[in-house]
Amino acid sequence: MRTFSFSLLTFSLLCFLAGCLPAPYFQKEEVVPQGAWTYNFKPSFEFEITDTSVGYQPYFLIRHTQAYPYSNLWVLLYITVPGDSIVKVERVNVPLAENTGKWLGRGMGEIYEQRLPMNLGDSVHFNKKGIYKISMEQNMRVNPLPEVLNVGLRISIKGSS
Repeated sequence: MRTFSFSLLTFSLLCFLAGCLPAPYFQKEEVVPQGAWTYNFKPSFEFEITDTSVGYQPYFLIRHTQAYPYSNLWVLLYITVPGDSIVKVERVNVPLAENTGKWLGRGMGEIYEQRLPMNLGDSVHFNKKGIYKISMEQNMRVNPLPEVLNVGLRISIKGSS
């Protein structure tokens, strides 16, 4: 009985602590069809910024298998800012493995996932209220890019992740 009570208390405490973790401002992921990212699959994410007094940090989300054949991923980001008709383009390098070949991120079985902060340079500061749109295109030399399961975007308020 004592072991059961301790287990119940531990589980309750873990649930409470998990409930205290900050939620992202925005997060969405797209499943890559057949686990192979083609040039014409360009997931698009729209989100609204309503408070420009806080800072925002964008993250690139990816889930891939251990059979992914490269240590990185090049992605083109097409960014539309509220009130601007010009689409800004950023080319971003996403490291997926250390120089030793060890995968970065969290792994479970054959699947690895990462949340990597994106530096968008001068393209985006999220300092205008309105709807932002970010589309992603894989920019590797191989098409389709195998063993990529999901890609996504997360926007967090700076100071929380």
